[in-house]
Amino acid sequence: MTDWITARIEPHLLRGALDVERTARGVLPHRLPARARAQFPDDYLAMVETQPSGVRLVFRTRATAVELDALPTRMVYRGAPPLPHGVFDLLVDGRLTRQSTVDGGNVRTLDLATGTSVTQPGPVGTARFPDLPAGPKDVEIWLPHRETTELVALRTNAPVEAAPDHGRRTWLHHGSSISHGSNADSPSTTWPALAAARGGVELTNLGLGGNALLDPFTARAMRDTPADLISLKIGINLVGSDLMRLRAFSPAVHGFLDTLREGHPTTPLLVVSPVLCPIFEDTPGPGALVLDGPRPSYRALGDPADRAGGRLTLNVIRTSSPASSRAGRPRTRTCTTSTAVPSTAKRTSPSCPCPTSSTPTPPATGASANASPSGPSARTARSPSPRPAPELRRRRASRRVSRREARGARRRARWPRPTRPCPPPSRSR
Repeated sequence: MTDWITARIEPHLLRGALDVERTARGVLPHRLPARARAQFPDDYLAMVETQPSGVRLVFRTRATAVELDALPTRMVYRGAPPLPHGVFDLLVDGRLTRQSTVDGGNVRTLDLATGTSVTQPGPVGTARFPDLPAGPKDVEIWLPHRETTELVALRTNAPVEAAPDHGRRTWLHHGSSISHGSNADSPSTTWPALAAARGGVELTNLGLGGNALLDPFTARAMRDTPADLISLKIGINLVGSDLMRLRAFSPAVHGFLDTLREGHPTTPLLVVSPVLCPIFEDTPGPGALVLDGPRPSYRALGDPADRAGGRLTLNVIRTSSPASSRAGRPRTRTCTTSTAVPSTAKRTSPSCPCPTSSTPTPPATGASANASPSGPSARTARSPSPRPAPELRRRRASRRVSRREARGARRRARWPRPTRPCPPPSRSR
């Protein structure tokens, strides 16, 4: 019989959450702070931000058995096939070692046609991780990225302590459902999680399905969150929701970036345009969910002729993004980007019907958003541009002048001109 030790789940054991709420049963991780949640008390956003994509319990222990009591809230979309139960991934010293699911839990049924939902309460369940390697080790339990998960109790057969700080840099990312994890098989195989592991960084993932909408409260939350690297994906949700017109889009992007810079004036910041999604490339939103086939799909309801009136499409966003004037040229990715990551990252995003079967390696300064980019080493494809932006042209000209001056200085140092005595001053007669 196992002698269990119950450890109190404290906020310092949780990484990837911006806020931790104490509940009657235990704790509930949030990916937006309380102030942001109060400013827009929307049921769908509340559900998405409590789905703990990128949130994990991290501790150090000698335990060979771990149990986690949790109360998940599972989503069921009326008319769509049920989703599989969320998976808890347990990593030992950074390697995926065990996986588990939880029976029971609440069930929330959402009717996308009316926007209404009904929640059926359920019991607390237990995720079990037996036969772990012996000896001291760092343990990470990644929480199901598609299910709101209330943590009730953590039990181990050896004492638990906070994991040491390994000095890793922090990567803060914001994007849509593809960044959230969409239909990734497990929480440690979403593309931001894979990219963070490959880049050796700590992940704070603010991928919010359907809610990458340039909200000011999200910008302020990111401004106030410590980070060594920031990436931002904008585009697909703005088109899919038909939220704004071109006149509002450019100032909204600038305002979001300016807010980020208030808290991170020198932090590397990467802004990335949307991945390829054929139905929205040249047709405005909104998008409509179609449930009459073997699997859910989307179609665009807009008229391409409305682009002249300022309605947004993905190509309009790529060519009009203010990021191009702030960073040289707009960056873009497509679903065909080559990668070297496991096939477990394959998924289809609710915000885009296009299958996303690739997960690029991390970019040198951050990660792209709805595309599958990520952390510090992926190649970022740039959209072709006939002429560089004026600011970039000025920088290039300045570099050419500097190189000429440097070459002249080297020549003068190598072959100095002979000095001549100054002629005597002329005297007036």
